[in-house]
Amino acid sequence: MAEKRVYFFGNCKAEGNAKMKTLLGGKGANLAEMTSLGIPVPPGFTIATKVCDEYYKSGGKWPKGLEKEVDANLAKLEKAMGAKLGDPEKPLLVSVRSGAAASMPGMMDTVLNLGLNDNVVEGIIKKTGNARFAWDIYRRFIDMFGDVVMGCHHEYFEQILHAAKEKAGVELDNQLTADQLKEVVDGYKKAYKDHVGETFPQDGKKQLTHAINAVFGSWMTERAVKYRMLNKITGLLGTAVNVQAMVFGNMGDDCGTGVCFTRNPSTGKKEFYGEFLMNAQGEDVVAGIRTPIELSKLSKVMPKAYDQLTKLMTRLERHYKDMQDMEFTIQEKKLYILQTRNGKRTAEAAIKIAVDMVNERLIPKKEAVKRVEPAQLDRLLHPHFDPKAKRTVVAKGLPASPGAAVGQVVFNAETAEKWRDEGKKVILVRIETSPEDIGGMDAAQGILTARGGMTSHAAVVARGMGKCCVAGVSALNIDYKNAKMIIKGLTISRGDWISLDGTTGEVMQGQLATVEPKLSGDFGKFMKICDGIRTLGIRTNADTPEDAKRAREFGAEGIGLCRTEHMFFEGERIWPVRQMILAADEYAIMLDKLETAENDKERKQIEQNHAEAKKQFEGALKQLLPYQRSDFEGIFKAMAGLPVTIRLLDPPLHEFLPQDEANQAEMAKRLGVKPEDVKKKVEALHEFNPMLGHRGCRLAVTYPAIYRMQARAIIEAALKIRKKGKVVLPEIMIPLVGEVTELKFVKDQIIDEIEKVFKEKKTKIKYMVGTMIEVPRAAVTADEIATEAEFFSFGTNDLTQMTMGFSRDDAGKFLAEYVIKRIYAEDPFQQLDQTGVGKLVEMGTKLGRQTRPKLKVGICGEHGGDPSSIDFCHRVGMNYVSCSPFRVPIARLAAAQAAVRNV
Repeated sequence: MAEKRVYFFGNCKAEGNAKMKTLLGGKGANLAEMTSLGIPVPPGFTIATKVCDEYYKSGGKWPKGLEKEVDANLAKLEKAMGAKLGDPEKPLLVSVRSGAAASMPGMMDTVLNLGLNDNVVEGIIKKTGNARFAWDIYRRFIDMFGDVVMGCHHEYFEQILHAAKEKAGVELDNQLTADQLKEVVDGYKKAYKDHVGETFPQDGKKQLTHAINAVFGSWMTERAVKYRMLNKITGLLGTAVNVQAMVFGNMGDDCGTGVCFTRNPSTGKKEFYGEFLMNAQGEDVVAGIRTPIELSKLSKVMPKAYDQLTKLMTRLERHYKDMQDMEFTIQEKKLYILQTRNGKRTAEAAIKIAVDMVNERLIPKKEAVKRVEPAQLDRLLHPHFDPKAKRTVVAKGLPASPGAAVGQVVFNAETAEKWRDEGKKVILVRIETSPEDIGGMDAAQGILTARGGMTSHAAVVARGMGKCCVAGVSALNIDYKNAKMIIKGLTISRGDWISLDGTTGEVMQGQLATVEPKLSGDFGKFMKICDGIRTLGIRTNADTPEDAKRAREFGAEGIGLCRTEHMFFEGERIWPVRQMILAADEYAIMLDKLETAENDKERKQIEQNHAEAKKQFEGALKQLLPYQRSDFEGIFKAMAGLPVTIRLLDPPLHEFLPQDEANQAEMAKRLGVKPEDVKKKVEALHEFNPMLGHRGCRLAVTYPAIYRMQARAIIEAALKIRKKGKVVLPEIMIPLVGEVTELKFVKDQIIDEIEKVFKEKKTKIKYMVGTMIEVPRAAVTADEIATEAEFFSFGTNDLTQMTMGFSRDDAGKFLAEYVIKRIYAEDPFQQLDQTGVGKLVEMGTKLGRQTRPKLKVGICGEHGGDPSSIDFCHRVGMNYVSCSPFRVPIARLAAAQAAVRNV
């Protein structure tokens, strides 16, 4: 039996259903599902996604048997409609649309009104008595077929239409008469022949074949490939092709078309939301060619159709148990649903919808946490405009996607991407966006368009990206050629700063101040749902009391990484740090010279120099102690009752010294030494590969007093805060350990100093000493390391660097090529390499717990806030992940999703 590749739907029967998305694509699967539910869906057939894969593998040829299946299903469609493709008496017109398993709005191609030719258009005029309608759909078809299928750019046709409107003295397309539209068609056909090199095809079957090929071809266009890359859509075979009988919203005043959502996609509010146009086709609504009308007003224009539509919206939402994005057409007062899919929504809307649907008992809590993407939370946590800031509003449009955006104006996607790569913040300004702008939209802080409504391409894509968007600002007069726009006499040129408020639709001149977001209400309720499901603890990386406080407000359950070296750069404390380094180096040199002294006199002089260097070294540490103690007091106070993991000094000492001559001279003057001596010290401390050099616990082996000072500061601070009635849980972390004996040496020094503090203060406090697993050898000998370490924290930034042989500082120059060329799915410094580095993490965890069954294990660094890496941490049985404060809510959500996913 021949392999089935084409699936029919129509007359309340379908060969597919909603569960067949992988095979039929989202659109095809939902068309089949709605048909079976008895929803008024125009009949048609779907060519499976696997055919797209076969098409590319065979060099752009149809697989054997496909043509026969298409013909058979076309015959079924003709029978269902009582019409025939290319027949002037009973003409069948069809739409040819894409539809992958993952929603990619606007990224692939669509052809409407296919089947029209010179004879058919005359037949439609005769049948309907509506010449204007016939010539309107014919000019649309030539435009779309020429642009999408044959590569004759839309602009050629747009110029002809614009000239016709100017000649007729009208503003809108629907104001042109039948005769004027016939002239437009003649102009279109001439433009087609001039640019394609052949006359417009009159054979309907040939048109269909070309259109199917064009849809397959759109799967690998630059915009579609970029969209999949940006949205991490992988593993799909290709796009399905949906061939569906046309229904018309542009036959007259009793016809219309629109896009609707079962809830507000910007706010999540439970209200019917959308737009429509009377006497129009669907492209008019989404392309911004005409400014659409708010959906609720359809109840006045066509109450019966509106009532039917809202009932279907409610029914489909309850059926799919998610907010639906639907397209509809009304032909001669009869309603048809052309598409439904789970709607794209903002972060705010996603959270509200998830919470509300749980309260409505439409979905369980475990399903609710799957409804919000972790990346959406990231966008929600960004700043908004300061309400006290003075606004110079120059224009107002539609609030198409909420948020605040500040940037320099650019007028095309290429400039947006280029300037973004140069570190600039940009606002992309377009008359209307198209799928080709996807890269620029991603690069921009916000999008501003002169045309389009709340369901335009710009609005839908911006909401999906979490970008601020203001659409339909009719006051904008955009001059692409001279890279400027004029708003009521005000000229704004490329590079000028503007601010967009996607919540109010306001466009403001200049850079408006922003404020940090405050989260409550539905956000808090949603986070509570996540916390009730996850099993993985969430800590934060915080080096200051301010960061600790913010992270705690975001739900952090402790600090997983407090980097003490960041504290050394603050204010005046850098000077005792530099004094310490100079003295430490001199101290080490004198120790070496003592071993080679040739006589008592030389030895005595060296001992004096050694004593002086030691005095300066210890004096510098004594100056640093109160600074460190104060830092830890603030952090312990902010995190009272929660564990705080403090990593002892990690970077190489040269990082604290100035590298340029001017600052070296300043250091010499400040510390009372010669500039050449400072320069020599900097050169002496230089290492060819400092990330593998004298840093971390290796410094403490050479200079035990540094870690002793830090341990004392930690414990003294902990005792002081405990005395104030706070619970303090200090965890001291020794970095860069590779050998258990090395760890024991450093740990013994730390414990000895802590015991001295306990003796001095005549009191004790519970604490833990653990290590950071960053060196591969530590992971493979973790059973030995665990004899000394009370906890492990995997420092996957350095572990990735050492395992994969990449320099973190240099790999950025070429790693992007590895991702583009599919060598790596993701940059391993952004998403944990689970099959390589991950094996070391898993091995280290298992080995450590063989020695110490209740060993606490966590992860810190960039991977601690990455959802995919968090899922891995859940699977290997870690106790917690640690991430930056703003990523704490993301980690809470990702941990809940991991718990649901890995039951």
